[in-house]
Amino acid sequence: MRGDVHLLTVRSALVLLLGVVTGGAGGALAALGGGSLTEALLYGGAAAGVGIGFFNRLIAPDRAPLTAEGEHGARGKEQARG
Repeated sequence: MRGDVHLLTVRSALVLLLGVVTGGAGGALAALGGGSLTEALLYGGAAAGVGIGFFNRLIAPDRAPLTAEGEHGARGKEQARG
């Protein structure tokens, strides 16, 4: 197995981490506010879902790496036009 294979990209890991932190903070605030454990879990889960969606849009998407084939294909199209 190659050493450069990753389960998640850095962007995906960051979005999920920030969503989990948001959910944990929301659940903690709900629990500290006098809510029951069930309410805190529900609020935390909802906050995590909203946080993941928010940070997914906020953080710029990964750029697709330009391969040698893609680079030659782009040059070939430009030369054919002009």
